Amino acid sequence: MATAEAADPRPLTGEPIALDLLNTRWMQDDAPVDLFAGAAGLTRMEGLAVWLRAAGLADRFRADPSTLVHLLTAREAIARAVADPADAGARALVDAVLEHGRIRPTLGEEGPGERPEFDDRSWGPAWTAAYGYLELLRSGPERIRKCASASCLLHFHDTSRGGTRRWCSMAACGNRAKASRHYARTRER
Repeated sequence: MATAEAADPRPLTGEPIALDLLNTRWMQDDAPVDLFAGAAGLTRMEGLAVWLRAAGLADRFRADPSTLVHLLTAREAIARAVADPADAGARALVDAVLEHGRIRPTLGEEGPGERPEFDDRSWGPAWTAAYGYLELLRSGPERIRKCASASCLLHFHDTSRGGTRRWCSMAACGNRAKASRHYARTRER
């Protein structure tokens, strides 16, 4: 049985929170895997606890069934919006998640600031991921990418200077593509 301190089994972590949420689904041994549905022997709540910790949200939000349901709603909304930014239905789904929170301006010792507030705390992680998606859209929607490998489900924020990154990882998908091209060239000879 895995513990709440289980290691994160995902192949790509550290992306902005909206994409990190999308990357809770990936391919392993040619089969889809879901962190929130038993990946690496974790229960659904253990997978949620792993993600909350990785996203830096574990100290503010609990890994409970309501949080998971709301997070799955946000993941589907963001996935649809990323797949087709022109899809009005996807935008409405993202907006529906965003309806559960807001930004409150604050004035603290260090000056002006802001803090998120939620109508129900269990919406906090879902709202935070949806708000993170808006931040990505503000900074450069063309930099939100899906891995170029047809067999990969992962997404990343392209921070390369020229904006030409194609793979979730050069060590994984990029290397497989290069090896495949090399094999095809040598076979032709």
